[in-house]
Amino acid sequence: MSISIAIVEDEKNYNNALKKIIDYQTDMKVIAQFFDGNAALKNLSEISPDVVMMDIQLQDMLGIEIITKLKKDLPSTQFIMCTSFEDDEMIFNSLKAGAMGYLVKGESMDKILSSIRDVYNGGAPMSFSIARKVLTHFEKKTIEVKYFEELTKRETEIVELLSQGLLYKEIADKIFVSIDTVKKHVGNIYRKLQVNNKVEAINKFNHFKN
Repeated sequence: MSISIAIVEDEKNYNNALKKIIDYQTDMKVIAQFFDGNAALKNLSEISPDVVMMDIQLQDMLGIEIITKLKKDLPSTQFIMCTSFEDDEMIFNSLKAGAMGYLVKGESMDKILSSIRDVYNGGAPMSFSIARKVLTHFEKKTIEVKYFEELTKRETEIVELLSQGLLYKEIADKIFVSIDTVKKHVGNIYRKLQVNNKVEAINKFNHFKN
């Protein structure tokens, strides 16, 4: 049984080149081509392809928006982002929206074809540069979470009060300790969160809290 594929790509030449190379394979076939986001949004649910090759930056909307709106209606469809962008935010927003693959447009056709087969069989194919960004991101997050978890209950309480805009004296009065004790705790908070000032500490605290 061949893998059914839809291509959502506003660069006409690239869209047609993908279709040509995919249709040349014996185990896959392009069943729809879309050259703008609106057309894809209106028709993809009815077509229900196995795999969608999705351009991240279409003329009329972001490919991420399409995935977000359609994923619940297409639970069995796998989305691969095809893009010229290696922007961290775009990568992670795509993955959060439900994309299972992320390829840079400069990839060879062999890599693209193997990625279609891979995602169809339950894999999560990515260009090497993208995979490195994802791994680096999660390594950094793991380290940051470790630092955050090292805060004592009292330190967590103080940084929470700082984030509410309280001054050292107000915090001292509220938790019944001296200002010097508050300053000592704040110094420990900075060291553990690896920050240099109150604003950085509050931003990092709010980031983890959310």
